[in-house]
Amino acid sequence: MFFKIKINFYLCDVQIQTPMSALTNQDKKQLESLNIPIEQVEKQINQFKTGFPYSDLVAPATLDNGIIKFDSNEIQELIKQFDDDKEYYDIIKFVPASGAASRMFKNIYSFVEEYKDKEIPEDFLKKENVGFDSIENFFLSIKDYAFYDDLKYKLAECGKDIETLMSENRLVEIAEFLLENEGLAYGKLPKALLKFHKYKESSRLALEEHLVEATQYSTIYTEDGEIAQLHFTVSQEHLDIFKKTVEELIPTYEREYGIRYDISYSVQKPSTDTIAVDMNNEPFRNNDGSLLFRPGGHGALIQNLNDLHKEIIFIKNIDNVVPDRLKTTTYDYKKVLGGYLFRLQQQQFEYLNLLDEGCLANDEIEEIAKFAKEKLMIDIPNFFKTYNEIEKIDYLYGKLNRPMRICGMVKNEGEPGGGPYLTYNSDGTTSPQILESSQIDKNNAEAMDCMKNSTHFNPVDLVCAVRNYKGEKFNLLNYVDPKTGFISMKSKNGIDIKVLELPGLWNGAMSDWNTIFVEVPIETFNPVKSV
Repeated sequence: MFFKIKINFYLCDVQIQTPMSALTNQDKKQLESLNIPIEQVEKQINQFKTGFPYSDLVAPATLDNGIIKFDSNEIQELIKQFDDDKEYYDIIKFVPASGAASRMFKNIYSFVEEYKDKEIPEDFLKKENVGFDSIENFFLSIKDYAFYDDLKYKLAECGKDIETLMSENRLVEIAEFLLENEGLAYGKLPKALLKFHKYKESSRLALEEHLVEATQYSTIYTEDGEIAQLHFTVSQEHLDIFKKTVEELIPTYEREYGIRYDISYSVQKPSTDTIAVDMNNEPFRNNDGSLLFRPGGHGALIQNLNDLHKEIIFIKNIDNVVPDRLKTTTYDYKKVLGGYLFRLQQQQFEYLNLLDEGCLANDEIEEIAKFAKEKLMIDIPNFFKTYNEIEKIDYLYGKLNRPMRICGMVKNEGEPGGGPYLTYNSDGTTSPQILESSQIDKNNAEAMDCMKNSTHFNPVDLVCAVRNYKGEKFNLLNYVDPKTGFISMKSKNGIDIKVLELPGLWNGAMSDWNTIFVEVPIETFNPVKSV
């Protein structure tokens, strides 16, 4: 029996690399301080030479093939299941929150650079039909921003009146005060510490909205009451101010919601940094002669996720939050995803216990295979029929006994980024995967047709089950597909370099999980990418 296996490779320029045996003592000390094995660096340099294979697409995941859509009755049933069962689970919310806010203010930085040393035209803010995302509209709407009062008071502390600055067209001073350290330092802080939403009595930081959300679905029950659990990944430089801010906020929200918080933090491990190379695939060196390493992308956070000794983990990006008046839909669908995970896992564990015991009748094996195929989206190949009873049990056990994730997907409305697809595995079977555009071969007509016909977008709305049927934690590092990283071009001191990103956290880092796609409303996806 033969199976079709297609592999498309993206080849980088192949050049002779500097052999790792030529590492200096200083290099070896640097690697030791970062806890990076020499073999890891050798492997990464080889990946620069060979490139990574593109994902081998079968089709985009759609409502007709690969994405589930629940009707109103099913939604209510799943919400009830989550509310009824959540007290039996150890649940936490995982929020990647190390992202800097600098890109949000790109147009304001450009404005400052342009007008820093020249006069702003008198009619600058009097133009008709200014664009929604224009710098003119930013200043015309500045009073509506959640940070306006903070900016006004900070300027006043320095003897400046924001109304006067506006009337005198001294807009650069306002912009610099917003961005730089002598003011609010919004251009230097992570998104988590920016005021996102304005309310009647106050405004909230992005991280505050996550504190509020957590009270509704990432809680555990103890003898001392309900506890909301959150974990933030934070950059090392912002860890202290992050913790200080949270400590100041917690008492207010504990009183308001009658709940306690258990909040933990981690930073991206230096050992997950990847080496950079020049255009000849030789290790790039800093001015002091040290090797240049760069963060390996959000895929490095699989190690942070793996360090959490929890049972159920909700994952959501720091900037995807809404004000209170829009939260009901978000809460409902978080519970829908969680309730569906509970339902599938309960059945999965029942079947795994049967498989573990062995001696199943043929109809029981067929029942489990049907569940794997129809509910867990596991492709059961034709060769499964040729197996004997023991082989079938072993095969199903291996497929079911893996981490599981339910992934919310929204209809694609032109947002850049990844989406849900069905792809070939190395054995010729298929599986649901979340792919970034960089994993798709732009020179392959079939792949581009898949991308063109994609109907849904990945909003990073996941709920994950990371313990097995015996209550033991999976080692998530065993389920990463190392072939799903990618190479991008950057610049260092004006010199072109190549950098390597690890398999993305919800892409290749979760490649070998059991993955189920569920449609969620576009209202649950509200990222803030630009001021």
